[in-house]
Amino acid sequence: MAKTDDALLREQLIAFLNGGQAHVRFSDAVADFPANRIDERPAGLPYSAWQLVQHIKITLRDLLEFATNSEYVELEWPGSYWPKEPAPGKDQSWEETVKAIQADLKSFEELVHSPDSNLYATIPWAKNGETLLREVLLAADHTSYHVGELILLRRVLGIWKS
Repeated sequence: MAKTDDALLREQLIAFLNGGQAHVRFSDAVADFPANRIDERPAGLPYSAWQLVQHIKITLRDLLEFATNSEYVELEWPGSYWPKEPAPGKDQSWEETVKAIQADLKSFEELVHSPDSNLYATIPWAKNGETLLREVLLAADHTSYHVGELILLRRVLGIWKS
């Protein structure tokens, strides 16, 4: 039985969210990252691995909230999206942040899988006609962009397996 255009699109969106085709998967980019190096800012780079991973987490959560929560409150750009400190605070951890990102990616995947999700309808509380399709594409694109930066940071630090 041939798949519908909608089913094919949903399949491709999930593949994009998961990475691993033309992009390194998030899980591979953070695997075995030395805990004692997550706060290093190599010369010429404006952030540490911690700041990149936190930025991915904050942005993914924001996009997911926007797509699913009618009570969504917009974050302040750019200050609310980037952590100021290069290292985790006392109530934060690398592992919890990685798990939160993976959970939010999974939530996006579940939204795409759901036959109740209309990818094309305007999100009712959206101010500019945004759709779930747009939010999924933005989540995948934004995450892959910063995963690329994380790989570059690891290369500069000499801790990428290339």
